[in-house]
Amino acid sequence: MTEESTSIVNQKRCGWCGNDPLYIKYHDEEWGKPVKDDKVLFEFLILEGAQAGLSWITILRRRETYRKAFAAFDVVKVAAFDAADVESLMQDPGIIRNRLKVNGAIVNAKLFIGIQQEFSSFADYIWGFMPGKQPLINKVRGMGDIPARTEISDAISKDMKKRGFKFFGTTICYAYMQATGMVNDHVEGCIARGV
Repeated sequence: MTEESTSIVNQKRCGWCGNDPLYIKYHDEEWGKPVKDDKVLFEFLILEGAQAGLSWITILRRRETYRKAFAAFDVVKVAAFDAADVESLMQDPGIIRNRLKVNGAIVNAKLFIGIQQEFSSFADYIWGFMPGKQPLINKVRGMGDIPARTEISDAISKDMKKRGFKFFGTTICYAYMQATGMVNDHVEGCIARGV
């Protein structure tokens, strides 16, 4: 191990990313960083829905396969998937082959486009739930300080469920908010906290 990689490993991080290089990279470069790009917001909608009931690292390790399987997360292409596409996806060992999740991703793509048409962008819609459309910087001393859901995730989830979104309960919604930087739950002193 080089001196540089040793210092990277020894820097303070949130405990959940452990020593897995993929998890460390995701933690350092993405998690908790505000996302306003609809394509990235759609990507995380697909990935978080796939993650339901599984560990995040399971999905993270399959992310590139998901990218290929779901048309590089092109929402218009995914919304146009038909029964033959679903059957093809059900044969892909690189994704979670759960028919409800696959069909849910297609339904969510159609609804995502509807929100883009109604609000100009999905980002305008989802960030509209945040006070002043700004991320919340939470005071986190340890993993026990991180909630599984909040009133805001309840409100977003309720609204999205009412619109017909699948696999987007309040717990998944809160994980989505963390992934897209709507909330910053990095522990105090973490190198990726940024504030």
